[in-house]
Amino acid sequence: MLRTNFCIFDSIMSNSIIKVRNLVKKYGDFEAVKGISFEVKEGEIFGLLGPNGAGKTTTLEIIETLRPKTSGEVIVDGIDLDKDPQAIKNIIGVQLQAAGYYPNLNLKQIIELFSGLYNKDVDAMALLDTVNLREKAKSSFKDLSGGQKQRFSIATTLINEPKIIFLDEPTTGLDPQARRNLWELIKQLRERGCTVVLTTHYMDEAEELCERVAIIDSGQIIALSTPNELIDKLISTGFKRTKAVKEANLEDVFLNMTGKEWREG
Repeated sequence: MLRTNFCIFDSIMSNSIIKVRNLVKKYGDFEAVKGISFEVKEGEIFGLLGPNGAGKTTTLEIIETLRPKTSGEVIVDGIDLDKDPQAIKNIIGVQLQAAGYYPNLNLKQIIELFSGLYNKDVDAMALLDTVNLREKAKSSFKDLSGGQKQRFSIATTLINEPKIIFLDEPTTGLDPQARRNLWELIKQLRERGCTVVLTTHYMDEAEELCERVAIIDSGQIIALSTPNELIDKLISTGFKRTKAVKEANLEDVFLNMTGKEWREG
């Protein structure tokens, strides 16, 4: 049966579960990742931020063993990427895109198929409960709404009981209700002890979710700290917004008027 705490929890937050040293990725003469180094602490939500083409997705795919590196060192939970990539695959969960699912299977069948591939005895309905999709168990992936697809995609990352979950822009294109509820789901994964590494273009999302963020631009890390420390550092330079920041924003107004419940349409 699938454990209720999908990930192994270690309360000692000082331990780094991912270590990247001098990582380089080249495509011919083009250097997409230029010798970056960073660590991810066990049990934290860590964000990789940057504009399109900055190198953040390439970095994630190298750590996930999906793309070969040119040089550098990647250690995941003490496992050297160069020595045992399969062992890394066994302890991570990677969010799949729509093309990764079989169109003729329903959600319950997809989970059962994947659990067989992982050699895991998974309660598919319990897993669907985790992401509020029990009622969609007999639906195909293509028939889900955008928010439902993202939640199901996250559910599939839990099948092999990973220690680390990678999410690449998990809330892109979602309405405010779906986005906020997905935030809560990601927080729940962290509370169960999972380490979560995500990319996002939404700075409010990174500020809400991430304990620390690395900002990547042109293949280099240009800042790495907590969101609050980065904001305070900017303010200390004398930076001021042209428009005063209020206690709420328009999205808060929208959610207050329309509710925060799941929208399944």
